[in-house]
Amino acid sequence: METKLTSRFDHALALTSELHREQLRKGTAIPYVAHLLAVASIALEHGANETEAIGALLHDAIEDQAKGDAEALRARIREGFGPEVLEIVEGCTDADVMPKPPWRERKETYLAHLADAPPSVLLVSASDKLHNARSIVADLRTQGAAVWERFNGGRDGSLWYYRALARIFAERLPGALTDDLARTVAALDRP
Repeated sequence: METKLTSRFDHALALTSELHREQLRKGTAIPYVAHLLAVASIALEHGANETEAIGALLHDAIEDQAKGDAEALRARIREGFGPEVLEIVEGCTDADVMPKPPWRERKETYLAHLADAPPSVLLVSASDKLHNARSIVADLRTQGAAVWERFNGGRDGSLWYYRALARIFAERLPGALTDDLARTVAALDRP
């Protein structure tokens, strides 16, 4: 099935840039928008429709950019892109309050949520986790184990989380995307 992208996608690109243009990837000089574009690309390569691709672009909007007013951002997403996009964004959000709850608690809650998340959320979330894992593997090659210091869970917590994600996606979303995620997560643990 061919996915057609319309001006609705263009508007989502503009909002993504507006919300994230000053943000960098954790511990890098890479603009955060690069991650959001990559997640949308991965999702599209694995069959996303336009609504899912827009959800991929905006998947971190509430979590990273609500700045204390998550409800206003939710309303903006719903009004601009519809309830289906908002459902995807909310399904990819592990916290919408500041300060965020403790890391392990947030991750356990997110993993539990994936057990009954809708297919569109699973597609975008798996695309997000694959891009994150690929980025960590690339950084491990160039920077070594110091990369783990960027993450609240450190090496052990991050490996626990990514392994758990890979297991859940293997059960709930079998296919090429999940297979790629499993291979990439396995590479996280190699010296």
